[in-house]
Amino acid sequence: MALVAATYGLVRLAYGLLLPDVQAELGLGVAAAGAASAGASVVYCLCAAVGFVLAARLPRALVAAAATGAAVGAVGMATAGDATVFACSAILASSGAGLASPALVALLQRDRAAAPHPRLQTVVNAGTGPGLVAAAALAMLLPDWRLVWLVAAVVAVAAAVATLLLHRPASAGGSDAALAPSARWLAAHVSAIAGALLLGVGSAAAWSFGRSILVDAGASDTASLVAWVGIGVGGTVVVATARPLERLGPRGAWLLTAGATGAATAALAAGASVTALSLVACVVFGWGYTAASGALIGWTASIDPGRAAAGTAMLFVVLVLGQAVGAAAIGVVAEGVGLAVAFAAAAVVTAGGAAAALVARAPRHAARVAAD
Repeated sequence: MALVAATYGLVRLAYGLLLPDVQAELGLGVAAAGAASAGASVVYCLCAAVGFVLAARLPRALVAAAATGAAVGAVGMATAGDATVFACSAILASSGAGLASPALVALLQRDRAAAPHPRLQTVVNAGTGPGLVAAAALAMLLPDWRLVWLVAAVVAVAAAVATLLLHRPASAGGSDAALAPSARWLAAHVSAIAGALLLGVGSAAAWSFGRSILVDAGASDTASLVAWVGIGVGGTVVVATARPLERLGPRGAWLLTAGATGAATAALAAGASVTALSLVACVVFGWGYTAASGALIGWTASIDPGRAAAGTAMLFVVLVLGQAVGAAAIGVVAEGVGLAVAFAAAAVVTAGGAAAALVARAPRHAARVAAD
């Protein structure tokens, strides 16, 4: 859980948290910041693809590689003397999150104590929320934004070392490799793929420029940091709402949570200058985005339970690729017409992603898809 908190919350997603400070000191433009965020998302996807191929055979090596990528990138950001070095380091740092997730899934499946308890996968993946809260707390407590990245690097390495030392491998089991998905399987995921892509594009506004829009609207550094804590708190609250969302079914849960993400983005566009509204919007965004990610897992599992892992990998890669496209596009739009208009457009795109659940057909032929 600490490794996820470090690679996701403290490194990958803290980019948007510290962006205003970086822009003020290094002169990183809005469009360039969006391009760097897009590059980081592409690297995340490439590393996730590598991880899902190699995790079954080399999970420990991937844990070490995840910590190394995150730590080296974080140190590069902390010591960057110009915007170019910072942007390249941010892109490299995102590799840690892409490698960590598949590696930790494989390690938990092979650990003598953890393997009998599937719920521990959920506990590990929930590390993002506390990581975001920790990043905001460090930003408030430390006198320099560069120190936050140095702490993140130390935490990533320490978490990886602890993970490898505490891992107790069980006896070797069967192969985790699955048969290649069929065309019918892919066709059954069309609505889920479209929803994940549009959510990724729309959510990039808050992830990359959430704190920037608050600062531009006149929020103090403390208020904008507290709002970022709200995103992490919202993500953590997902654990408490998991049961009622499960009753809605994956498509109902997707419609509600992705819709809430879009509504929160629209609220930030319209009321970034109102402290209470922006704080509530950040909490709702954190809850909606994290819960929507979980709904994607349930969605693919309802189509073909036997390939839920493969479906999750595919949808998460699509989600992050959407964030890459969205970050670059929003940066360009914001530079031309302002962040408020860019956030409003992102909210519309996210709402379109939520609507994908309305056109999705129930998996009445799930058995046939699985048989393929």
